[in-house]
Amino acid sequence: MSATKSYEEIIDFIAAGTTPEAVVAFHPSDSVQQRVAGLIERSNQGSISAEDQSELEDYLQLEHIMIMAKARARQLTQLGQ
Repeated sequence: MSATKSYEEIIDFIAAGTTPEAVVAFHPSDSVQQRVAGLIERSNQGSISAEDQSELEDYLQLEHIMIMAKARARQLTQLGQ
């Protein structure tokens, strides 16, 4: 596994600056989606390390923020039409 945490892609996206349209269009890469699916599977099986569990929890929190940001961005893009 890579030393890169699954949530770093979202952090990089936010840090680079963005537009409402880019927020709406954002999707994690296939590799991040596979990493998170593996973390979830191991968590459900009870075979996840404390470090990986922490990564999963951090990712899920950021994913929740992105869901809320996408909803807000959709509102902003509709207002601009």
